[in-house]
Formats: sequence, C-alpha cells, structure tokens
Amino acid sequence: MNAVFRKLQVSVTQQAFVLNQALTSCRATPSIQHPVWGFVNERQYKSMPTHGIGRWRHLLPKDAVRLPKKKKDKHQMKEILAETDTAYGTLNVKVSGYDMTLVEHYSQYIHNLCNRLGIKVAESYALPTKTTEVMLMQEQGTKMYVDAILKTHERVVQLRSLNAAACPVFIDVLMKNQPEGVQLSVKEHTEADFQARFKGRPELEGLIAQMSH
Repeated sequence: MNAVFRKLQVSVTQQAFVLNQALTSCRATPSIQHPVWGFVNERQYKSMPTHGIGRWRHLLPKDAVRLPKKKKDKHQMKEILAETDTAYGTLNVKVSGYDMTLVEHYSQYIHNLCNRLGIKVAESYALPTKTTEVMLMQEQGTKMYVDAILKTHERVVQLRSLNAAACPVFIDVLMKNQPEGVQLSVKEHTEADFQARFKGRPELEGLIAQMSH
C-alpha cells in the first residue's frame, strides 16, 4: 500500500509541475489580438499606408464593360445630367483635409459604399493640393515669419442620377462615418468644378496671349 501511495504521490507531483510550467509560459507569452476583430468600433483606415493613392479603377464593378484603349487626348468635360422629379443630376461628393491618408481612405470608403448601394459613380479624382502659410509677427518688431505650412488635400467622388429618396439615408451614413479633421460637402457639378481640376499656368497663358496679338 505504501508503494502504491508513493507512486500516486509522485504522479500527482509531476502533473502539478507540468501544469505550473504551462501556466507560467502562458503568463509570459503576450496576448496577440487580431487587428481587425480586436477593435470593432475603431476605423481601420486611420493607420493604413498611402499605397495606391489616386487609384480608383479597382473600385468599379467587375461586370463593367471594358472599352478599348484610346490615345490620350485632352480632358473633355462630360455632359452634366439635369435633375428629374425622382433623382438628382450630377453631384460632387467632396472630401478635404490636412491628413492625406484619412482623405484618401475616406473617399475610397464612399466609393465602395456607392457600389454596395447601387449608386452610379461617374468618376473619382483628386484636386490640386492647396498650400497655406501661417504667418506670425515677432514680439518686438513688425517683421512676419512663416510659422507653419498647411497642405489641404481634396478628393471628389462624382455621382450620377442619385435617387432623391435614398439621398438622405446616404448622406446620414457618410456623416456618421466621417473621420475627425475631414470636411465633407455635396454640391451640384458645374463647369467651374471641372476647370478646378487643372492647375493654372499663368506664364504659359501670358505667352499664348502675346502670340495671339
């Protein structure tokens, strides 16, 4: 009986030692949380890299008809659709902000949302970056110096024939998912908006004006 009791005592002691080692290793190993499922309420595009900025062809539905490639010509303004009793015409959803990553990924979110809801997207493009210099005056003196340079990045998602009944719900979803520091505006597309896509070249325009006289 004593021998059997000693064998049982040795086996129980070994099991306790193994469990103690396993528990210690579990405590020492840091818990790895999945980046997607760990934080459900946080927006994932805040820390995404800037790879693929400006690309939007992959957002188009797969069943879209691929037209043959043509030679690159000057950009021509597309026809502006007129609004009807049940739908808007051509609308520009404009996203702007100082953080290029937030602006780019929020515009991609809007494009993907339109694809899911069946809203027609005419095109998606970036506007020229605007630079603002913040000037400060010296405490003693009248000279101004540049304290900071702010760059405003803008993206436009152009919609066609948005249903008037679905528009309030669509805007509400966009505003609820709008990140901090990003401005959102929706307006009708005009010819001035098309011209704003291109940077002005006053020197070249001046030379052309001189040649024409």
